[in-house]
Amino acid sequence: MNILSVLRSNPPRTAAVLLALLTVLLTRPARAVEANTPNVVIIFTDDQGYADVGCFGAEDFETPNLDRMADEGMRFTSFYVAQAVCGASRAALLTGCYPNRIGMLGAPSHRSKHGINATEVLIPEVCKQKGYATAMYGKWHLGHHQPFLPMQHGFDDYFGLPYSNDMWPYHPERPDAYPDLPLFDGNEVANPKVTPEDQVWLTTWYTERAVKFIDEHHQEPFFLYLAHSMPHVPLFVSDKYAGKSEQGMYGDVISEIDWSVGQVLEALKRNGVDEQTLVIFTSDNGPWLSYGNHAGSAGPLREGKGTTWEGGVREPCIMRWPGHIPAGSTCDELAATIDLLPTIAGLIGAELPDHPIDGKDIWPLMSGRPGAKSPHDVYYYYWGNHLQAIRSGDWKLHFPHAFRSLTGDPGRDGKPAGYTQGKTDLVLFNLREDIGETTDVKDQHPEVVARLKALAEKAREELGDSATKQKGSGFRPPARISDFQTK
Repeated sequence: MNILSVLRSNPPRTAAVLLALLTVLLTRPARAVEANTPNVVIIFTDDQGYADVGCFGAEDFETPNLDRMADEGMRFTSFYVAQAVCGASRAALLTGCYPNRIGMLGAPSHRSKHGINATEVLIPEVCKQKGYATAMYGKWHLGHHQPFLPMQHGFDDYFGLPYSNDMWPYHPERPDAYPDLPLFDGNEVANPKVTPEDQVWLTTWYTERAVKFIDEHHQEPFFLYLAHSMPHVPLFVSDKYAGKSEQGMYGDVISEIDWSVGQVLEALKRNGVDEQTLVIFTSDNGPWLSYGNHAGSAGPLREGKGTTWEGGVREPCIMRWPGHIPAGSTCDELAATIDLLPTIAGLIGAELPDHPIDGKDIWPLMSGRPGAKSPHDVYYYYWGNHLQAIRSGDWKLHFPHAFRSLTGDPGRDGKPAGYTQGKTDLVLFNLREDIGETTDVKDQHPEVVARLKALAEKAREELGDSATKQKGSGFRPPARISDFQTK
C-alpha cells in the first residue's frame, strides 16, 4: 500500500501519524545538541605559579589529580591572565574583557567603594540563557557590597570570601589588626569575622559545597565556579595535608587543592556526568615571590605576581572534556582567561554580550583541530591602566616601565622580603626561543618593533594608556556604592 492510498483510506489517523513523525524529525537535532552541551566547571586558584603543578614542573610536592586531569585532557603552556593581580584578573575571567576596559583594577579591599557594573555580562549570565544552574564557591573579589555580590550577577548560590584573605593592615606583622573578614552564604554574612582557625577549613568548605552542588544539579546543565582562596598568603591547610609535603606549608596547601580537584572529578563520575562536563583549571596570577617558602614558583619564567613579565601573567592551565578534548595533548598557542566566556557561549549556543569584549573563541585549540592557531593577532599586557607590553605571535615588546623585582633574599614563613624597584627600557623578546625574557633582540628586528608599536597605538585608542595620558574610547566604568545610595 502506498502513501496516497493510506491518506485516502484514513485521513485523520494518517495526519496524526505524519505529525508525530514530523515532530520527531524536528526535535531530534535539538535533543542531539542538548546531549552534547557541556556542564562547565572552572577551578581558579590564587597566586599559584606556572611551575606549581606536577606536570608543569613542581618540585617537592605532588599533584596526582591534576596530573591525571592533564593525562585525560590538554595542557595549555601559553595561557594568560589579563593582569597579574587578584581582583582585575577575576573580573577579566568572568567578563571576557581586559579589566582596564571595565574599570575593575587592582585588588579591591574592605575599604573599596566600587564593584562590577550590572551592565557587564558574566559567564553565569551567559549560561542562564540556556537554563543552566549556576554556583560560585570561594573568593569573589569583584566588590563586597550587596549590589556587587555573585547572586546579583547570575549565580544561584554563593559561599565564600568577598576578597583576599589578607585584607588587614600591616599584614603579616599585625594579625591583631585583623578587620572584619566576612564569610558569605548566599547574600547573607554567615560569619562576620573569619579567624585564622576558620581559614584552615576554607579549601575543605569550598570543596564540600562544590560537590554538593554537583550532586544536586547533575540532572540539569550546570556552571560551577570554584575559586579557592589558597595559596594566597597567609597560608592555611587542614589536618588532612598539614606536614605532608617535602616542600613545607606551600606544598601542603597545593596538595590540598589537588585533593579538591580530585573530589570534583569523582563527583562528576559518581553522578554519571563525567563525559558531559568541561573542567578547566588555572590560577589568577603568578607567585608572590617575596614570600619565599610560602610562595610558589614561576619556573623558567621571569618575575612573578604584580608584573607584566611572563612569571606574572602566564599560568598553568589544564582543560578536560572526555571525548571532545584530546587526551594527553599540549597546546602552546596563546590563549587566555578572557577567552573562556566566548568559548563557553559558543559551546552552549548562547548569545554573546551586545557590548565589546576582548576574548576570542578558542574551541579550535581546545578540540585539537589540526593547524589551529591562536585567535589573538595581538595580546596586551596592562598593569592598571598602563600598557606595559604587547605580544604578537612569538614576539613580545616591553615598553619602558618600572616594576617590582625580586633581587634580594625573599622572606620566610609568612613574612615578605627581597623586592626592589626595577626598570626596563624598550626591549623585544622572542618567547619561542627565550621564554625567560633574558635576551633583548630589538636591534636585530626593527621591523618587528615598528609593527608592535603600531599595534600598541590601536590599543591605546580603544583601551587607553596612563603612560600617554590617553583614555580609551571603549572604556566602561565600574559601579560605585554611591550609585545605589539615596540622596
